[in-house]
Amino acid sequence: MLLLRSLIFQIVFFLNMFTLMIVWLPGLLMRRQINQELGRTWGRTTLWLLDKICGAKIDWRGLENIPKGAVIVACKHQSIWETFVLPIRFPDFSYILKHELIWLPFFGWYLLAAEQIAIDRAKGGKLLPQLIAKSKKIFAQGRQLFIFPEGTRRPAGAPPQYKFGIAHLYAATETPVLPVAVNSGLFWPRRSFLVRPGTVVIEFLPLIAPGMEPRAFFDKLSTEIEAASDRLIAEALAKDPSLAEIVEKGRADAQPMAPAQE
Repeated sequence: MLLLRSLIFQIVFFLNMFTLMIVWLPGLLMRRQINQELGRTWGRTTLWLLDKICGAKIDWRGLENIPKGAVIVACKHQSIWETFVLPIRFPDFSYILKHELIWLPFFGWYLLAAEQIAIDRAKGGKLLPQLIAKSKKIFAQGRQLFIFPEGTRRPAGAPPQYKFGIAHLYAATETPVLPVAVNSGLFWPRRSFLVRPGTVVIEFLPLIAPGMEPRAFFDKLSTEIEAASDRLIAEALAKDPSLAEIVEKGRADAQPMAPAQE
């Protein structure tokens, strides 16, 4: 049954995405907020499909911690799930994403029209000044910037691999940071076809105000996100012990933790 439900979902998931992109084509000629609404519509419809087909529901927590205006949203990244969920709760957002995505037909066009920030991760630290400059322009418009501090998806329960770049961005832009914890990797793991039933939790943690020393901020951010994500994973395992195999596999497949470079 799990395989069949996942197969049906995967088919409908891509049909829904492509249908929305075709219907929304006139939006490419309109302002960025119109194209951002496509992202929110995709997120809402996908959550509905996950619920109705796979039995994967969502639990929003800490919504009172979301501020108005400019903020860096630093989210734990375990699954594709959080990429379409985050926009639902923010009015004028921008992702930091790998530049290869903008070359995708239709999908890349909408990323550009929605004024997202595409970066070449191969450039490493050389990219930071440009990223800071672009981020300052976004914050001056009162927008929200989404960033995954580990740079890529990590399996649920795997050792963290946070990059120090977010600390430089925090210090240089003097912008508050909203940490976000998830347990999405238990239900829709990276590189997995299967989507498991259960309650996927996204929790917005208390805001970190600007002004901290970069290393102290970095330690606080990573500690709080990891502690909250581990708590959400433990909570899910208590309800469904069979999910423990996902955690064990994630730990086994994860690369060794590398220290963050300043």
